Amino acid sequence: MTFSALLPLTSIILLKRLVASFLNRSNILLACSHYTEIFAFLWGSKFNMSFYMTYMARWPDYFHVAEGPGNHIMGYIMGKVEGQGESWHGHVTAVTVAPEYRRQQLAKKLMNLLEDISDKIDKAYFVDLFVRASNIPAIRMYEKLGYVVYRRVLRYYSGEEDGLDMRKALSRDVEKKSIIPLKRPITPDELEYD
Repeated sequence: MTFSALLPLTSIILLKRLVASFLNRSNILLACSHYTEIFAFLWGSKFNMSFYMTYMARWPDYFHVAEGPGNHIMGYIMGKVEGQGESWHGHVTAVTVAPEYRRQQLAKKLMNLLEDISDKIDKAYFVDLFVRASNIPAIRMYEKLGYVVYRRVLRYYSGEEDGLDMRKALSRDVEKKSIIPLKRPITPDELEYD
């Protein structure tokens, strides 16, 4: 039985930002012990711990964890803000929902949170993300959330699989210029940002 069978999803989700103040030297052990479950959940992903710690220190507003009753980790989102001028944008680095909490619109809630921060706080023009070209379920989910394929990046994943750069225009991009698709694929060395 999932938690949603016990309570409405909106009442059980607590979106908790991991505060950068935990990252100073005197508090790092406290942070690691306090968020043991979060870090254990994150270890299952493709990034190493120093990668997460860097994101939490540099972009704390873009790192959120969804917790259910008993502080069980349901999912997380991490991202950043980058670029210049009309390329100023929010970026979704990772969004992950534990299998037992999928199909409850949790990814949508996490994505909306990151989009709102990008739009209202950082005044970004768009939000982007990269997804494997073969990951049809994820692509469909992002399309339902309003993302479009902006461009294909050849051999983006480990030099083997193409990635799709998907974007969603925000309120600052009134003319929606940021989501006009490129006519040709690009290579990873042509990407503007890391």
